[in-house]
Amino acid sequence: MPSGRDGPPAIVVTSGEPAGIGPDLCLALAERDWPCRLVVAADPDLLAARARELGKRVVLVEVRPSEAMLHVRGRLQVLPVRLATPTVAGRLDAANASYVLELLRTAVAGCVRGEFAALVTAPVQKSVIAESGVAFSGHTEFLAELTGAKLPVMLLVADRLRVALATTHLPLREVPDAITSDGLYDVIEVLAQGLRERFGLERARILVCGLNPHAGESGHLGHEDDAVIRPAIARAQARGIAARGPVPADTAFTSRSLADADAVLAMYHDQGLPVLKHSGFGHAVNVTLGLPIVRTSVDHGTALDLAGTGRADPGSLYAALELALDCVRA
Repeated sequence: MPSGRDGPPAIVVTSGEPAGIGPDLCLALAERDWPCRLVVAADPDLLAARARELGKRVVLVEVRPSEAMLHVRGRLQVLPVRLATPTVAGRLDAANASYVLELLRTAVAGCVRGEFAALVTAPVQKSVIAESGVAFSGHTEFLAELTGAKLPVMLLVADRLRVALATTHLPLREVPDAITSDGLYDVIEVLAQGLRERFGLERARILVCGLNPHAGESGHLGHEDDAVIRPAIARAQARGIAARGPVPADTAFTSRSLADADAVLAMYHDQGLPVLKHSGFGHAVNVTLGLPIVRTSVDHGTALDLAGTGRADPGSLYAALELALDCVRA
């Protein structure tokens, strides 16, 4: 188990956008005991200021990865990364985009070196990073770049419902051109491998959605389902992967369909995620498959209006940490 030494695994949590609820959620981790050596990558002064703002009493201890001890309630171990400029809850500042990215670089480097067994990420604000001049489409793509992963696959988990995405953060008009038969086969392969390695599902049953309404209705509503998606599924089946489809998205998420599936593969972001978030918002978890490290994340954004108010719900971060521990054990 990669964690730097024997004993409970070491898990690193990045605190995300400093003006958002990420620091609030990380402070909430100190309200529970956790069976791991938990470390939060953040500016300690930011966490101390946010704790005062929230009226929380948390002992903050700066540590290096090798110094991390078993997490105990009321205490939070911090891997220090300094803000570029002071921040105010709810007020974005592009000057701190470099800080947000450095949190990720520092945490990922620790995972790659084996100092941490898993990475859990609080939300970032993509727009403010882009405004700083850095091309950034999301955590998934950035983590793949940092780790040299060829094909990251986004998987959202809410209890027994698992929804993966064939494409991620693309304008809708670009989605059909982004889906190729070879590329889709690769996604199915990564998904099957990830479900086996991270969830212990030896031969996971994957339900693949169609792209068009009614999965194209025999070509009357689009050709991609028969010409692109179906051959990718057939190729996966020939390699022993239990994939089936394409299934119309409006029936893929019925109870009957889900009873025979371990995961659903949606063709684009808003085809699959509205269903999952309706089912599990607040405790759903984002898992990145295809990386050489374990990575989980919250299923929500930075919630700037809630930052510093004490109203941010830590449920999704708790669930992300719990799932990271499950993946490490698997």
